Amino acid sequence: MADSPKPRRILLGITGGIAAYKAAVLCRLLVKRGMDVQVVMTAAAQRFVAAATLQALSGKPVESDLWSDRTPNGMGHIDLSRDRDLIVVAPASADFLARLAGGRADDLLSTLCLARACPLAVAPAMNWQMWDNPATGRNVAQLRADGVQILGPDSGVQACGETGEGRMLEPEDILRQVESRLGPGPLAGRRVLLTAGPTFEAIDVVRGITNRSSGRMGYALAQAAREAGAEVTLVSGPVALAPPPGTLLVPVESAAQMLAAVEAHVARCHVFIGVAAVADYRPTQICKQKLKKSTQTLTLELEPTEDILATLSTRPGAPFCVGFAAESQDLERYAEEKRRRKQLPLLAANAAETAIGAQDNALILFDDAGRHPLPRGPKLEQARLLIAHMIPLLERWERSGAHTHQEPNLQ
Repeated sequence: MADSPKPRRILLGITGGIAAYKAAVLCRLLVKRGMDVQVVMTAAAQRFVAAATLQALSGKPVESDLWSDRTPNGMGHIDLSRDRDLIVVAPASADFLARLAGGRADDLLSTLCLARACPLAVAPAMNWQMWDNPATGRNVAQLRADGVQILGPDSGVQACGETGEGRMLEPEDILRQVESRLGPGPLAGRRVLLTAGPTFEAIDVVRGITNRSSGRMGYALAQAAREAGAEVTLVSGPVALAPPPGTLLVPVESAAQMLAAVEAHVARCHVFIGVAAVADYRPTQICKQKLKKSTQTLTLELEPTEDILATLSTRPGAPFCVGFAAESQDLERYAEEKRRRKQLPLLAANAAETAIGAQDNALILFDDAGRHPLPRGPKLEQARLLIAHMIPLLERWERSGAHTHQEPNLQ
């Protein structure tokens, strides 16, 4: 496995407001994304959520006291932000926005923001009338003019029971904006094409051959690739999932339609990841009407469907291809045989009986260096680990010029 990149350092500021509970979720998401999080809370914030909670989630002592002697030089009120890549204040109350716009430095968080040497983003959270107040508007306009990024707010039902603009963005939305603010990811400038979900091979106008694939692994990989900065096109069979934000969704039904969609987009892509559970066979004839039930035995003649991954991976000038294998027996042997047969630099294998349709997974990655098992976990975590493992292989493959040859080196 490749060495993990240096973690991005975030200072998470929390001010007083009912939305402070969302800050705990945000902290957890930032840490799960591999970021180093230092939490700083105002006195008012601690009336809504305990510092011990944030300490447990961040793995660091929570700071709140402007006068605490936390550093040898006695400059903790400045030093805490010196090694940070970004300060995020979520929630940012109306009072905090006012103090920030006025350049106040009367507690630890406001002092750190004033003396920062890194970008600052704030996620406002307040009653809708407070947000609509002209004073708040002036403060927000000043902060924008000062280069502070304003995240939100959202609109909807508020804790007070009223409805309007002023809700803090959801933690997942803030996470995406934080990652975007931290700069282009390792796949920036690259286009990734994925297939996901099952295919449906029609028998008649209502029936067909399909499988239990939920599409979660493919959609998770689309999100992980997007998080890494790639432009993502997702060719998906019929699933009940929303595409990750920022991806181009191409819905299809059959294996033939999936291959046609892939062929239409593959010329522009740098990476192809074949995650879809494509049906291996389809009926040779499709009945134009619904087949009526009878007491007679029904015989279907089946023919093989297109092998999308092999079609792409073995052609000259193929993109970097990643395959998937779901097996019910001899997982590792079949997976490595498939990788070599289809000339793949990377293949992910999982046990069919525990992976298909499940929320979590346990992948084993196979490449030229051998096998790399991943700990079982949610499919999005598995997807992020797979993308992290793929990136140095892709970079090495590009440097070698392997994409100009018909066959990648599998020695």
